[in-house]
Amino acid sequence: MAMGTCSTQAYGEAWYWDTRYSNESSSFDWYQKYPSLAPLIHLYIPHRHHPVLVVGCGNSAFSQDMVDDGYEDVVNIDISSVVIDAMRKKYSTRPQLKYMTMDVRDMSAFQTGSFDAIVDKGTLDSLLCGNNSRQNAVKMLEEVWRVLKDKGVYILITYGAPIYRLNLLKDSCLWTIKLHVIEKLVLEESAEHPKWKLTDPVPLDGDGSSVETVLGKNPDVHYVYICTKDESLKAGPKHEVMVE
Repeated sequence: MAMGTCSTQAYGEAWYWDTRYSNESSSFDWYQKYPSLAPLIHLYIPHRHHPVLVVGCGNSAFSQDMVDDGYEDVVNIDISSVVIDAMRKKYSTRPQLKYMTMDVRDMSAFQTGSFDAIVDKGTLDSLLCGNNSRQNAVKMLEEVWRVLKDKGVYILITYGAPIYRLNLLKDSCLWTIKLHVIEKLVLEESAEHPKWKLTDPVPLDGDGSSVETVLGKNPDVHYVYICTKDESLKAGPKHEVMVE
């Protein structure tokens, strides 16, 4: 995929994912696996007893790895009942893992301020590759913001560079945003010689142009946006977003 574009698919439809997961039963992780992201997870979700939501979980082993790493309450949602049923059976003996069939654009089953952290590996991206992409993405982000506690973090792992993601994040909700980058899982040498240390935020200005200055044009990385819900920004101009 290009950094900000993709072909239109039915990624927002349950039938698409039900069909896909009926034919693909083996575990698959979008973009990155837990061990590569663990340093960031530890940094931004330091309290392992706090509730965490993983959106668009699919049949990923990411949440299992979080529990193996000591996290005690990991809730997983996916629009596909096929994959949720399979994951419930697979992890029926792991009470720390909960699985629910749910559309991320309507999480009304959760009360406002239910989670300290939300992890998204590819769910926002998939909506942006579907029909009515902007509308669906905004619905998702508004729901993500709602179910987070104040000062809770939305960890967005994406192929989308700041020029494609910052405005969307700004226009949807009130966030304080930091940016990290991680090498794509392609070449072993990439992990040994990263462009940027994972746990160090990349300098980020209002339009994201600073990132190209630091990393060069079209870096072969995934972008990790750390979006902190900040209700105090309501006192400022509409849709004010702090970037760091």
